[in-house]
Amino acid sequence: VDFFAVFSASMQRLQVVSRQLLSQSTTRANSTLAQRAFQSLMGANQATMISQANAIKGRKEEIKVTNKHFVTGNPIKAPFDPALDVAVFATGCFWGTEKAFWRLPGVSATAVGYIGGYTENPTYQEVCSGQTGHTEAVQVVYDQEKISFVDLLRLHWQSHDPTQGMGQGNDRGSQYRSGIYVNKPEHTAIAEASKVAYEKALKSEGKGTGELITTEIKAGETFFHAEESHQQYLAKPGNRQYCSAQPTEVQLPDFAEWAPADLKEKYAPKFPDVFWAEHGPKPLCTIAGPHSQIKWPPA
Repeated sequence: VDFFAVFSASMQRLQVVSRQLLSQSTTRANSTLAQRAFQSLMGANQATMISQANAIKGRKEEIKVTNKHFVTGNPIKAPFDPALDVAVFATGCFWGTEKAFWRLPGVSATAVGYIGGYTENPTYQEVCSGQTGHTEAVQVVYDQEKISFVDLLRLHWQSHDPTQGMGQGNDRGSQYRSGIYVNKPEHTAIAEASKVAYEKALKSEGKGTGELITTEIKAGETFFHAEESHQQYLAKPGNRQYCSAQPTEVQLPDFAEWAPADLKEKYAPKFPDVFWAEHGPKPLCTIAGPHSQIKWPPA
């Protein structure tokens, strides 16, 4: 038996079925999910990062989006109010990640997009091909007086399994890798310290797919907005409640245990453990709950 010929024929049949799924999809969500299946079959789920030399070049034109958050009504593009701060987080598919962050009290707006790679103003299809180096991510614009960067870090770590390398849950490829992207040296220091603390916590409880956290922490990366159809997707009519994040149920240790000494007071968390017990990520998924922001403290 010519096993190579049998394998090739099987792959061709799978590709035909995947293309049929794409052509028959009647909604953007169906098309996206079918596309992911097709790309996986075609080997687009990159286990390693593409080099800059081999990455898609991109374009100068920005992707156009409505500069108004579907839930909060606030701007999702710069310039922002000087009193607000910005950070970007990646925990896998950006649909669920975005909803988890926009619900936090003190968050002004969120936006989904692409970061950490080489292609300028990439499209969703290009990012999903694994040929841009970008990962799906969420830009979080927040009020530092109402929510601390440490609170955002806690949601980041507890809403997925950061040991899974190039992927999260069923979504595999460099475009689903975990990441934290900042623009302040202080934020880099705190993020790195939290990574060490959370890795120890995972090991002590025997949780996590891998032994080490694979989350990348970078400063000065450019965030590119994703297409309008992806923005606040889970809050819009006709959405499909898709989420492949895999929270470990491990809590980020108390800030006092791992905080850099010179930043402990400035970045003290705003939300107590009781908040996270009630509103934090739950096993298997992060998208449960209403679309509206959490009211805290409760009335």
